[in-house]
Amino acid sequence: MTSTPQNHGRIVVGVDGSPSSLAALDWAAGQGELTGSSLELVMAWEWPTVYGAPFAFPTDWNPAADAARVLDEAVTTVRGNHPDVDIQQTVVEGHPAPALVNASRGARLLVVGCRGHGEFAGMLLGSVSEHCVTNAHCPVLVLRDDR
Repeated sequence: MTSTPQNHGRIVVGVDGSPSSLAALDWAAGQGELTGSSLELVMAWEWPTVYGAPFAFPTDWNPAADAARVLDEAVTTVRGNHPDVDIQQTVVEGHPAPALVNASRGARLLVVGCRGHGEFAGMLLGSVSEHCVTNAHCPVLVLRDDR
C-alpha cells in the first residue's frame, strides 16, 4: 500500500544561482519528497555599493527581475528531478543573510550552500551560511558540494 506523504512543514532554501546553492536546492527537493515538506526558495538581491566615483546604472536594469529569472531557471531544473514537490519562490531586496534568517521563522529546516557568488574560492564556509547557522530560527543544513 502506498500513501502520499502529508505536508510536514516548510523547508527554506537559499538560492543565488551558484553551483553550491543549486546543489543545496536539489538536496532540499529530495528531502521535500521524502518528508512531504514544501520548499520556499529565497533569493535576495541588493543594489551594488559604490565608493568614491559615481556609478551610473543602465536605466533599463532591473535587478529584481534578474533575480527572479535566475530563480525561475533553478526551479525549472529542480522540477525535472522532483516534479511532485510543492515549491514557492520569494525574491526579496536586501542582503541574503538576514533575508534567509527572516524566512526561517516557522520553517522546519533552512538549507544553504557552503559558498555562493562573491565568496573567496578557498573558504570552507561562506559568510551567508555562517550567519544562517548562528542566527536562524530553525535547524540549518549547509551543503558542501565538492563535485
